[in-house]
Amino acid sequence: MNNTTKDIVAKYGFRFTKSLGQNFLVDMNIVSDIVAGAGITKDDHVIEIGPGVGTLTEALLQAAGKVTAIELDSKLIPILEEELKGYDNFTLIHGDATKVDLEAIAKGDNIKLVANLPYYVTTPIITKLLNDQVKFHSLTIMIQKEVADRMNAGPGTKDYGSLSVLVQYYCDSRIIRSVPPESFIPRPKVDSTVIRLTKLDTPRAFVKDEELFFKLVRQVFNMRRKTLANNLKAMGYSKEFIEEALTKAGIDIKARGETLTVERFADLANTIKELGKGEDK
Repeated sequence: MNNTTKDIVAKYGFRFTKSLGQNFLVDMNIVSDIVAGAGITKDDHVIEIGPGVGTLTEALLQAAGKVTAIELDSKLIPILEEELKGYDNFTLIHGDATKVDLEAIAKGDNIKLVANLPYYVTTPIITKLLNDQVKFHSLTIMIQKEVADRMNAGPGTKDYGSLSVLVQYYCDSRIIRSVPPESFIPRPKVDSTVIRLTKLDTPRAFVKDEELFFKLVRQVFNMRRKTLANNLKAMGYSKEFIEEALTKAGIDIKARGETLTVERFADLANTIKELGKGEDK
């Protein structure tokens, strides 16, 4: 291949589809940093989501044992097939990454996921990967800076939210580098960040009822300026039950949920589970 992104786009007369949020990397230094930041070795099977014209894909193919790329845009399939035909460790799947069975692709391999995600599908894809319990070692993604900041945020900060808790429940997160708009064609209107999420062997906290845990987290951040007591009231719990649950969990009755760590959210969810429903009648 060895063609630049701009060369390939020009060679095939490729037209960008705005609705797919397509922004292709043109800075090879960033390509190198993504491969290095993901820690790719010949022992790895890399699943790449959104390969574009294959600039990052080629670098992954040179570093990994094998690469499976999932591309939604049918116009890119013949370009990828032609440009990467010299690699026998490459598999291309034409499909929607939110619907593809990643476990079937993985087949027990040591999976590392790499993606340059369109901004509009970032949260749905990450949520699917984590909630579906897909077995992977790490996920290295280039996403909108604002979303990466939310994933990496700590309790009590303005960026801390339900996405922060979801990501940190399952993973360790580390910012690899920032990426300015001029690193892409066409240029996005926002800055991007490469972030690596390394999957924990077991979730960060022991949770008895994950459905309750995540329901509690969503409720808290839907009403983030309210106290935990008011959040729990909105979930249908009685005043007496709320006071008992917060006291037993060792949480101040006036505390706001946005100050809780993943572990403290787990403590509260587990306490509510232990005490029973405690709903207003």
